[in-house]
Amino acid sequence: MAHAADPPRSLLFHDMRSDWVRLRTLLVLRWLAILGQTVTVVVASFVLGMRIELGLCFLAIGSSVLSNMIAMTVFPPNQRLHDWDAMLTLLFDLTQLAFLLFLTGGLSNPFALLILAPVTISASALTLRSTVILGAAAVMLISLVGYQNVPLRMADGTVIELPLLFRVGFWVAIVIGIVFLSLYARRVTKEIHTMSQALLATQAALAREQKLTDLGGVVAAAAHELGTPLATIKLVSTELAEELADHPDLAEDARLIRQQAERCRDIMRDMGRAGKDDLHMRAAPLGAVVREAAEPHMGRGPCVHLEFEPLEGGPEAQPVIHRRPEIIHGLRNLVQNAVDFAEKTVWIEGRWDGDIIHLRLTDDGPGYPPDLLGRLGDPFLRRRKSEREAAQRPEYEGMGLGLFIAKTLLERSGATVRFSNATDPFLLDEDSGTRRGAMVEVAWPAAHLQLDENEAKAPLGENRQISA
Repeated sequence: MAHAADPPRSLLFHDMRSDWVRLRTLLVLRWLAILGQTVTVVVASFVLGMRIELGLCFLAIGSSVLSNMIAMTVFPPNQRLHDWDAMLTLLFDLTQLAFLLFLTGGLSNPFALLILAPVTISASALTLRSTVILGAAAVMLISLVGYQNVPLRMADGTVIELPLLFRVGFWVAIVIGIVFLSLYARRVTKEIHTMSQALLATQAALAREQKLTDLGGVVAAAAHELGTPLATIKLVSTELAEELADHPDLAEDARLIRQQAERCRDIMRDMGRAGKDDLHMRAAPLGAVVREAAEPHMGRGPCVHLEFEPLEGGPEAQPVIHRRPEIIHGLRNLVQNAVDFAEKTVWIEGRWDGDIIHLRLTDDGPGYPPDLLGRLGDPFLRRRKSEREAAQRPEYEGMGLGLFIAKTLLERSGATVRFSNATDPFLLDEDSGTRRGAMVEVAWPAAHLQLDENEAKAPLGENRQISA
């Protein structure tokens, strides 16, 4: 079910690579390239004594200077480039560098390696289409430069040229570098972007749960504060009804006042239950917290069984734990996933001792796909629905974030989360037992989650004042 606080799909799946790059960033990189190219040409010509076509070299460098000056004049410094504009800018840099390599020995020039830079930038910041175009252009240009170029000569006319085998090897290395570095940079950037978008959704879900928690606390406090005036109204109206027995009309009005006061009390009590009457206390027994997390999904079809008992040597009483929104929302997502795929039953088992608090969620559904077990908890992990799933859950269209949000929020609370199947999914139903579906195990160190004795026995403090 969608909520107002949930992030829209357009926010999560919109490819923002089209406006990732600022013009100023590319201009600064180009100024650095211009400086490096100028120093290299000057040193090679005047210090090392090489015979270089200075006029054409400075013409190529001057084209970059002119391009930068025009861009700085026409566009504001914070201009963000669309994908096509950024691709054309990098293509210009690629062509200018290839022309300089053509004038300075081609593949015999060690600076030919710089042909990788524009393609790597594109793979990190632009779309796949732009990266493919720039990669193909880079391979074509470096091939042309390797085949035809102006050889480097010393002052005495000696030609500086690598043997053919080395030039071919250098060309192969550059082409492999273009492909490998592009794939590597794009893969890493995509994972970082995907993780940041998934964390955005996690923060939105946690913020929503926090708002609900705060609202429940306010409602509970309001119900407590209004209890005394409502009781007074009920008492006074009852006495008035008795004293006005000789005036039926007035007595009826008094009884109506009492009924409405009782109705207000019932409404406030129900609202307090919706937010859990003790939300503002921020602590509850383990079973109460787990039940609260599971409650929205307990009437959706499959039966949800809750079982709580201590581990061997553990205390009989359930541990009193902190009521954190990330714990409730994380467990709620796990319960929702179990209920969505269970056939008849979901089991939630709680165990504890002095060192650990352990929860296990098991269902009688088909279990996790074996090929995805190692990736469960990754963001945007989705799989096409089978015909059976489509028939059972025609309205369900997941975003691949449920288990990621649950795992992230629970790990934030100090838990360790492990996904597995209760039995081998390839076994027949009659050989698998009742609890044969997916299984999630969540374990906290007791010190991270449980209140110590002093906190558990501490007074609740003054009630919060509700201001008008």
